Amino acid sequence: MSQRTERRGIHVDQSELLCKKGCGYYGNAAWQGLCSKCWREEYQRARQKQIQEDWALAEKLQREEEAAYASSQGSQSQSTPPQAQPSQAALGPFSKFEEKKTNEKTRKVTTVKKFFSPSSRTASKKETQEGKTPSPSISRQSSMETDRVSRDFVDFLKNLHKPGREIHKQCRAFIESMSHKKDLGADELSECVQDFYQNMSDRLMSHFKGSSESVERVMDQVEKYIMTRLYKSVFCPETTDDEKKDLATQHRIRALHWVTIQMLCVSMDEEIPEVSDNVVKAITDVIEMDSKRVPRDKLACITRCSKHIFSAIKITKNEPASADDFLPALIYIVLKANPPRLQSNIQYITRFCNPSRLMTGEDGYYFTNLCCAVAFIEKLDAQSLNLSPEEFENYMSGHASPRRPDSDSSWPQTSPAHDPATTNPILAQLHQNLELLTGLSGRQEKLMEAAQTLQTDLLSWQESVQQEVQDILEKYPLEIRPPTASAIDAENVENDRLPPPLTPQVFAG
Repeated sequence: MSQRTERRGIHVDQSELLCKKGCGYYGNAAWQGLCSKCWREEYQRARQKQIQEDWALAEKLQREEEAAYASSQGSQSQSTPPQAQPSQAALGPFSKFEEKKTNEKTRKVTTVKKFFSPSSRTASKKETQEGKTPSPSISRQSSMETDRVSRDFVDFLKNLHKPGREIHKQCRAFIESMSHKKDLGADELSECVQDFYQNMSDRLMSHFKGSSESVERVMDQVEKYIMTRLYKSVFCPETTDDEKKDLATQHRIRALHWVTIQMLCVSMDEEIPEVSDNVVKAITDVIEMDSKRVPRDKLACITRCSKHIFSAIKITKNEPASADDFLPALIYIVLKANPPRLQSNIQYITRFCNPSRLMTGEDGYYFTNLCCAVAFIEKLDAQSLNLSPEEFENYMSGHASPRRPDSDSSWPQTSPAHDPATTNPILAQLHQNLELLTGLSGRQEKLMEAAQTLQTDLLSWQESVQQEVQDILEKYPLEIRPPTASAIDAENVENDRLPPPLTPQVFAG
């Protein structure tokens, strides 16, 4: 195929990883290419606009209802003649009834206004205390990990003395308040957590007098404590379609199992033992991400995975890896690993991680690249892999499978110096086992053929023996003669030589 001589590779401009607002921070596909700060500003602006529109609608409905009510009252008063009007005393009970109805209508409209107001989501302290019900997740016995994290958090706060007690009090109050907000959507839960992060960070900044390192250290512990306690209620909540996206991504990656390292133009030679070890470690790290509860720990798994990929590329090329080499390799690792609940983990990090980690630093860079890799896998087509549409469809449907090209092609070939049997002992053992299995398969086929031949011979031998017995019985029929009575020793020819029988003798005495 002549197209393979013009391989393009996967290239993403580094400017595409940054926020579309131009603030200089890393963007995210889940936030429409914005960073967490710009996304929150856009979200709050859109939310405030929606609240204003709902408020205007409520006021419009109120005016229409009041106008309709006034017109109905005016038509009734005009249709009643003066002489037929009842006395003022007779109108007393009816006037009270109308006044009560008007007050009830006004109360309902006011309630609608409050429903659309920003403060409607936050109940008063008295109402919260009256409607407080123990949450199953809070009242349930904490797991060992939760207990350990709680002890570590308390031990950490002891070094802060008075501020530590206040931080612990606020964290516990926040967790308690979140237990009453299970009906909120994922974005609203994220907004609550991010607001708490922001308020806590501002207070810590004033306490530590602008020391960002101290604030980050405390915020890491706060995030670890809070998200470990809230993990079960906020990870992949029922109000989202995260689980549906997880299944779709898993099915997509399984359908792309045929994608080779050459199709992605990945600069890694897995036949080198050190490269193979780094690939295995990278796959392990990205799979291990699902077992972590804290967003920061999930980010750490992504960071370790990315560093193993950079090491593998550096060993292969004998030079530092570039950003253009990293993204195709990350896509290849994700395809080989097929991490469990990948979309849910990405959304969980996006919603509940400390925003400063996603906006800057190596954690934010690697996480942004992972989001780009997942987006690329979802949109992967024939042109991305430099294949024809027919080839791509055949590979996706399973009607064909890519093979290693011949030696005259432009694809890299394995030289004798890089033979797996001499470079990688694991691959050498694998090839040896495959050769043994091939030999055993041949021997098994021969054994099955011999067994079938033996079974045929046994059946034919049985039939031949039965035929011979039948022929003999027909030729020499069996005759049974009746027995003749005779003495026991009648046929004994040596009876004459026997001594005479003994006779009894009598002695006088």
